[in-house]
Amino acid sequence: METENLQEPRIKKPDWLRVKLPIGEEFLKVRGIVSKHKLHTICESGNCPNMGECWGAGTATFMILGNICTRSCGFCAVATGKPKPADWDEPKRVANSVKLMGVKHCVITSVDRDDLKDGGSIIWAETIKEIRAISPETKFECLIPDFAGNWENLQRIIDVKPDIVSHNIETVRRLTAQVRIQAKYDRSLEVIKRLNAAGVKTKSGLMLGLGETEEEILETINDLRSANCDVMTIGQYLQPTPKHLPVARFVHPDEFKKYKEIALEKGFRFVESGPLVRSSYHAEKHIF
Repeated sequence: METENLQEPRIKKPDWLRVKLPIGEEFLKVRGIVSKHKLHTICESGNCPNMGECWGAGTATFMILGNICTRSCGFCAVATGKPKPADWDEPKRVANSVKLMGVKHCVITSVDRDDLKDGGSIIWAETIKEIRAISPETKFECLIPDFAGNWENLQRIIDVKPDIVSHNIETVRRLTAQVRIQAKYDRSLEVIKRLNAAGVKTKSGLMLGLGETEEEILETINDLRSANCDVMTIGQYLQPTPKHLPVARFVHPDEFKKYKEIALEKGFRFVESGPLVRSSYHAEKHIF
């Protein structure tokens, strides 16, 4: 990305990107549980526009392994730096909170922990085990990092058999080096392939509005389907701060609808596609 692009004025958000402010009893209840048990959520750390809707419905996406990421992706609002040591009590705290919230479908994600030999995969596995132990009826999705291509760490996730595992491709091949600086497009596809080969249901997300072309969007849809990805989410990129990558354009809802139809025709089981769609949006619908 050229430096001068960062100096360009922000494009005004269109009307279809307006969201309701987070209010209501359920929202306050979830926020209270998250605060009391010293948990992190991607809803807050990632400035998710759907936080009011999801928390108001009594659901949240828990972010484990701290709230400081070892990577510096150009789109992400999560803090970058040196993380604190892994907290081995975290799996029990998350599981207890899931029980208190009474959620039927739980989403777990994490920061990248390239500083750890296991990439955080042991705490990942322990968190899943703890949730299952005290909330056996709860279904859940794991939104995982790529573990830097260490397939032994990925295997720990496979071994505990989540209901569905998500790993986001995020952007098209050409823009990956700018948008996901330490990630690799083909490595993300390999994560999906390996999960599917092990019999795990898979999901991936794509952001639009970073300068990709329609041809590149269609190529990414094809690549994910060729990797046997089952579920796809497509949403609008929103610049979290002036220091992050600028929005190249706001994609109209009709275009999102078109890509949904194309993806379903390609064979995806479920496709969520719209300006405010995020990877864990309506996640409870993606279990099959």
